Amino acid sequence: MDQGTPTYIENRTFDEIRVGDHARLLRTLRPDDIHLFAVMSGDVNPSHVDVEYARSSQFREVVGHSMWGSTLISAVLGTEFPGPGTVYVSQSLNFSRPVAIGDTLTITVTCREKYAHNHHIVFDCLAVNQDGLKVIDGTAEVQAPVDKIRRKRMQLPEVTISDRELRYGHLLSIAADLSPIPMAVAHPCDRESLRGAVQAAESGLIEPLLVGPEARIRAVAEENGIGIAGLRIVDTPHSHASAEAAVALCRDGKVEALMKGSLHTDELMSEVVSKTTGLRTERRITHVFLADVPSYPHPLMITDAAINIDPPLETKVDIIQNAIDLAQILGVALPKVAILSAVETVTSKLRSTIDAACLCKMADRGQIRGGLLDGPLAFDNAVSMVAAKTKGIVSAVAGNADILVVPDIESGNMLAKQLEYFGNALMAGLVLGARVPIVLTSRADTAETRAASCAVAQLMAHRKRTPGRA
Repeated sequence: MDQGTPTYIENRTFDEIRVGDHARLLRTLRPDDIHLFAVMSGDVNPSHVDVEYARSSQFREVVGHSMWGSTLISAVLGTEFPGPGTVYVSQSLNFSRPVAIGDTLTITVTCREKYAHNHHIVFDCLAVNQDGLKVIDGTAEVQAPVDKIRRKRMQLPEVTISDRELRYGHLLSIAADLSPIPMAVAHPCDRESLRGAVQAAESGLIEPLLVGPEARIRAVAEENGIGIAGLRIVDTPHSHASAEAAVALCRDGKVEALMKGSLHTDELMSEVVSKTTGLRTERRITHVFLADVPSYPHPLMITDAAINIDPPLETKVDIIQNAIDLAQILGVALPKVAILSAVETVTSKLRSTIDAACLCKMADRGQIRGGLLDGPLAFDNAVSMVAAKTKGIVSAVAGNADILVVPDIESGNMLAKQLEYFGNALMAGLVLGARVPIVLTSRADTAETRAASCAVAQLMAHRKRTPGRA
């Protein structure tokens, strides 16, 4: 419960209320409010829940249910003015304009008339947005309480809305209006890897070039009802040859991105990091998981959880710089980077704390650019302002990190998969620091995860096309 929230609710009786008395409530519309109202009411009008439809609708964006605003009027009447014991009699409201996500409504309820014979009160009701524009107006009639009531405010359970489809659509929207990019898909020889490539193609993200044993790819497609008509296939005899051929297509400029199929990560990455025929740059090749976690207010990057096993300090510099560069491509101007350890203090007993201190000083000296670094930070301090405050940590990063830098591949891989399987996070996985973006997800990941990763790769490829941009 917020510190400003009263512990008790207390009514104002019929005799205590005078004509002209009023009460106010402020509330900001959040995406979860729309989703919860839709679930509760069954109103799934696409204007409220379908981002793609909303873009072409009258308002050009998702808007809240009109009746959401009326429930705020009910909240004032039922909890404060008059409060407990109030019985709704009638309501007449006019809706003047929509409420968009982020709009703040000020609800004002004013006593207009009182009827002593039945203890009814008529209230004028008004809702205006943050610009002072009228959203709702009208009247409500209630039977007001005659006895004084004071009750302990009930603490309601937290409600988490986990709409994977909506979050998936939002992640795909980061590359909205961009043309699809040619992408080599290395060895898509199981259901999810092939379906992910096809789904990304159908979403307008990529033009896939399937690299693998043609007969096997076609058999998987037929067995699972996946339409691959019109898609190009480069026939190879086995997974190692698939990796070699897919990397060669990237190196020769025939495609702009690479995606791992059903082969082992080591098979693909050994070709990528080859000093003679691979896709190396001057930057160390690293990996980032991009996680959309329902309980966290914005996307969260975890690095490196897939490639560098026990990275030394110099490698961590590239791990961080690659992640910062990606965050900026995704629109985060100054990413907040939390360098994780088991503790928040620097100690020679934990190398990760020494590395964190060095990395922060390197950022101060311009050896890492474009981000705001802090560490060492334990995981709770990195993502929870309450935990950080409790431990006395004053930091612009603590509690609001955009990027989590893990000490090693074991801790990072466990963290990422815990968020995915226990936290219902929607994940995207990419390799950074190579000549082209590389979609690298687990073989157990769904087609949606692979397609979401393709959206990020598409954005990266288009940014690379822009002169002067990496």
